[in-house]
Amino acid sequence: MFKTNEEMTPSKKKIPANSNRKLDFKANDHVVYPTHGVGRITRVEEQEVAGAKLELFVINFDKDKMTLRVPTAKAKAVGMRKLSSPDVVATALNTLRGRARIKRTMWSRRAQEYEAKINSGDLVSIAEVVRDLHRASGQPEQSYSERQLYEAALARMAREVAAVERIDEQDAVKRVETVLLKKAA
Repeated sequence: MFKTNEEMTPSKKKIPANSNRKLDFKANDHVVYPTHGVGRITRVEEQEVAGAKLELFVINFDKDKMTLRVPTAKAKAVGMRKLSSPDVVATALNTLRGRARIKRTMWSRRAQEYEAKINSGDLVSIAEVVRDLHRASGQPEQSYSERQLYEAALARMAREVAAVERIDEQDAVKRVETVLLKKAA
């Protein structure tokens, strides 16, 4: 008995979806996990969870001294991605040169928006937060929460710039701050 197209379609969709995810990331790749930043896949392992076998990416975040296990089938859904290309890094650094766009809304609302941009994992969005919260020497002092968000965004951006350009994280911070100071001058 022959199968109709409808009966065959689901199985055809499943195979490429799983095989693509396995090929996207492999051991020793640097990846960006949206809420944690840049990490390195140390291995791909199989674990039994609640009676079901799961294939997991084991991601190590050296800076936070944290290990995260992400099911390979869910990697794309949670927003895990490869490092940005050098073009995206250049765009992000160019974003820092623009004028700060600070909305005239309550700080709590802006803080939520900044936090969402930082946790989006998008390098250009993170650069916007760094640009908007950066204070030059002649500007008024930042509040504690502003400074915390600025430092979080700066650290997240610097880690990815450092990983993409294969430089030290402190050198990446200096590079980002240099671009910000050139804008201010």
